[in-house]
Amino acid sequence: MPHCRLPHTRPASSSSSTKQIASPVICFSPSLRASSLPLLFVSFFLLVYAFGLALSPPFLDYHAFFFHGFSTSHILQPPTGSGTDRRKKCEVNFSQVNGSDTGSSEKGLQNGGLCNYGEGTWVFDPSRMPLYSGNCPFQRNSWNCERNKRPGLDKLFQWKWVPKQCNLSVINPYSFLAATRNMKIGFIGDSLNENFLVSFLCILRTADKGAHGWKKKRSWRGAYFPKFNVTVGYHRAVLLAESYELQPTRTEGHGKQRGLRKGVRVNVDVPASDWISVTDFYDIFVFNTGHWWGPDKFPPENPLVFYKEGEPLIPQMGLRDGLEVVLQNMIPYIERTIPSKALKIWRMQSPRHFEGGEWNQNGSCLSEKLLTDGQVEEWFGLGKGGVNKEAREMNLIIKQALQRRSFYVLDITHMSEYRVDAHPALWLGKKDAHIIWGQDCMHWCLPGLPDIWVDILAAVILEYIDLQSNC
Repeated sequence: MPHCRLPHTRPASSSSSTKQIASPVICFSPSLRASSLPLLFVSFFLLVYAFGLALSPPFLDYHAFFFHGFSTSHILQPPTGSGTDRRKKCEVNFSQVNGSDTGSSEKGLQNGGLCNYGEGTWVFDPSRMPLYSGNCPFQRNSWNCERNKRPGLDKLFQWKWVPKQCNLSVINPYSFLAATRNMKIGFIGDSLNENFLVSFLCILRTADKGAHGWKKKRSWRGAYFPKFNVTVGYHRAVLLAESYELQPTRTEGHGKQRGLRKGVRVNVDVPASDWISVTDFYDIFVFNTGHWWGPDKFPPENPLVFYKEGEPLIPQMGLRDGLEVVLQNMIPYIERTIPSKALKIWRMQSPRHFEGGEWNQNGSCLSEKLLTDGQVEEWFGLGKGGVNKEAREMNLIIKQALQRRSFYVLDITHMSEYRVDAHPALWLGKKDAHIIWGQDCMHWCLPGLPDIWVDILAAVILEYIDLQSNC
């Protein structure tokens, strides 16, 4: 028989009103009633959850466990053997891609072994179709070759990259987002990483139409996919290090001694402001730099002036040496500040295809055919003297800096060298834009070649998640 406290009344307020409010009847039972079990279960659940949050070890995400179930995208299983040996095995398995090899391709992870995604062959596949269209809301006008009616798009989409050593599947956006549930993926670098980002966002949106993005300076800077609680962001940092224009009226330090009236100061040991505060935010990082380290961006009359610890580096360096010093400072900084469990990817150079001159010298890329092996070497071979060789030159510097580091090297250079057909060229979305800015033989049509970069990126990320589930 339950014991109940009789209802009592209390004034509605401290005023003189005579209105009374009845308190609820409160009953206690000597034995548990069936109707009480759900409440007790919920109370126990919340108590255990709170206790777990307070005391959970670093390899277990209790929030993910309770609200999303067991999934290798949230829970890193505790090592079963020696902790040091287990961590070392995982690091070696994933970082051995950065050995002494400085060739043109990277090694990828596939089925627990090494796969070289960067070496392969383009195969024409008439059945291949893009996963999204020019109507993707994340599209950038100048890259939207479908809307801008660039000729030859049907064939552009139908080339499939076939690696020599393994299979490369087209990304399944739904499966990928499910595997990366609750994760954050960040792109850091120049506009070619933005080109990559837009492809990635448009592909993932096909699995979550509720995705919504954000912009900065009229360009997309990321999107959130609410079905899966996945965030993808982009941080523009063309030199990676902090840089700003020197004032003509007070050119600083060594620049003043050289008689420079203008220039760009680069603090080689300070990350650019756009990404300095996000090193502990993302679970996966995709870095790049390289396209701004050329004389077309910083000619002798407007050079980069390098500083370290607030002092000018003397003697001042050229662009290539400057890139080396920036990488020597930025790569260790990244490794120090990004949590060790995060996946760090470095995307190698995307090649340009200017024929007949630089972008500002009437260089063009109007071909609808892929380059042959011989043409690739003629256009990009070191020592050939062409305007497009910078990709391989930069790769040598970057790969040297990445040796024995904990980055996955995502090398899309060689596979992309064949694709002279895949740039926006004249079709930039605005009348006479190519007359003002020149043809765009650097960025890529979307949908287009970066979609295949996304296939490789997805394969690497999923392999990493699988690897971590066993560590």
